[in-house]
Amino acid sequence: MSALTGPREVIWDLTYACQLRCVHCYSESGRRPARQVGQEVMRAIAEAIISLRPDAVAIAGGEPLINKAVFDVTRRLTEAGILVVLYTSAWSFEPWMVPRARESFARIAVSVDAPTAELHDRIRGRAGSFERAMNALSLLDTAAGESIAAGRPPLAFGIDSVVMRCNFDLMESLCTTMAARFPRMNLISFNAAAPSGLASTTGFAQLELVTDEQADALAGRALRRKLRALAPATMRVDTTDNRALRMSPDLVEKGIITDAMQIEPDGEVRAMPMYEGTVGNILTESPWTLWERAVQRRHDPFLVETLRTVKTMDEWAAACRELDYHFGSETVRSRIDRRPLFVGLPASVSSRPAPTAP
Repeated sequence: MSALTGPREVIWDLTYACQLRCVHCYSESGRRPARQVGQEVMRAIAEAIISLRPDAVAIAGGEPLINKAVFDVTRRLTEAGILVVLYTSAWSFEPWMVPRARESFARIAVSVDAPTAELHDRIRGRAGSFERAMNALSLLDTAAGESIAAGRPPLAFGIDSVVMRCNFDLMESLCTTMAARFPRMNLISFNAAAPSGLASTTGFAQLELVTDEQADALAGRALRRKLRALAPATMRVDTTDNRALRMSPDLVEKGIITDAMQIEPDGEVRAMPMYEGTVGNILTESPWTLWERAVQRRHDPFLVETLRTVKTMDEWAAACRELDYHFGSETVRSRIDRRPLFVGLPASVSSRPAPTAP
């Protein structure tokens, strides 16, 4: 896709505040300033997004439900004819949000990484996160049943699961367990952890990033067919290796890329969703100008040379570290330098995470 046609999808990180401390966190949320803005600024960002005419907007973070203005702002996107999907850990999900969500989102994707609390909570870094996700899914499932009984289309909802080595063999169990527990759920998506943010560190790449063989399985049809056979016909099951996010020269040439614009909480626009480095602020510059710069970044000589020989997942993680340090600001490089050494999943997690940075 060219700069003239704009992004098919916009990824809008509403805040870097988060109650969880996920071991693979792409944005390092909860470990850095939240950079959350007020409702009027959010509305200005929403209007800029609408001007780009994307097909879809993914609302992410951090935990987007921390910002209660999310419903009013995303309703504007929905009214403009854009498909809006909320990605949430569901820690902050409450019953009153269900009717508001129907007005604002086309689908809600709840993060669930294992069929039991023990492993899910270790991955997500906070005890009780599995229970919160199950409670939210139960609320959504009940609401869907009520809508169907009343002859109305239900709010679509499902599970978004990050796949790494520790939970790769649990995908079948997650499918069967969740399909039985939430019969009105319509999607389970298994996505390989991409080497971005904390998932790009040397320790995580060596210990938890999926192997090349596992990535091939996630990209193939056999695993997808096997998982789909475990779920009812009303439930879609998807798998992806996420390697289209790599944006290496061979993928760009073939058009196997993710045509998405990623917007940070304060309006800064990333050149590419996977990597650090921005091209300007959507509040002060034309969104089309920023998109054109983002498309041009795909052909930057340093990026092209760094990604040209990448073949394996481990090589991709190493390239991501190089690109982040090269294109990132001084603040970004300082944050990279402070990243903790990943030595494996914690044996247990505390009930309260460290305080969120102001």
